[in-house]
Amino acid sequence: MRGPASCLARTPYACRSIHGEYLKDLLLILIQKELKIRYKSSWLGYLWSLAHPLAFALIYYVAFGIFMRVQIPDYPLFLICGLFPWQWLANSLYASPLVFLGNASLVKRVWFPRNVLVAAVVLNDGIHFVLSIPVISGFLLAYHLSPSWSWLIGIPLLVLAQFTLVYGVALAIASLNLFFRDLERLTALLVTFLLFLTPVVYADSMIPAGYRALLHLNPVAPLILSWRNLFLSGSLQPPVIALAWLYALLAVALGSLIYQKLASRFAEVV
Repeated sequence: MRGPASCLARTPYACRSIHGEYLKDLLLILIQKELKIRYKSSWLGYLWSLAHPLAFALIYYVAFGIFMRVQIPDYPLFLICGLFPWQWLANSLYASPLVFLGNASLVKRVWFPRNVLVAAVVLNDGIHFVLSIPVISGFLLAYHLSPSWSWLIGIPLLVLAQFTLVYGVALAIASLNLFFRDLERLTALLVTFLLFLTPVVYADSMIPAGYRALLHLNPVAPLILSWRNLFLSGSLQPPVIALAWLYALLAVALGSLIYQKLASRFAEVV
């Protein structure tokens, strides 16, 4: 792997090119490491990433669909289309407080952009989500629906928006947790609260009209609504997607600012 030191005596353009290749190679290695750790001594491997949201879909279906009789057509499919993208966000945020702590030896001894560690975790969960899309397609077919051509545009657009949002939030949490260790427990609580403040297991139309405007203050809601609209009806709603992107850009700007302010002290406190 060629590192930044190989940029010496080269033009700035060549240096940027080598630095880009170095980051790409490093990111690939870190993703491979995350996958090996996740599936070490695991017989089912990738199937576990499907079992978790499917199990929760079953639980919510029994609780809300059967016992509470929520009036949402094709409720199991409705749940699956929201829980799979939610699972990407939740897994990345749950893992984020320990990203730098879990790689303390690297942070202390090796020079590299530490934010790549966070990007690797978020990308790893994103890859699992993308690989689950055929499962969502299978459920659509089971309900006599089918994927739409709009997926060719919508999926890359929303994947990039979700990566940007989750990466920004995870970077802020990972950086702050080195200085405020209670943030790990607080993050788990906030993600749980956020699940029920986001229309994942219920429809946004079920929110009382007087409170519905507050939904726009939830940075995750536009993404979940956009994913569900895309999967269930193949529709892309530009205002909702634009709001999702606005929150994503704000999150990555804030996360990067926090990271840049604190990164120089990481090796002291990790």
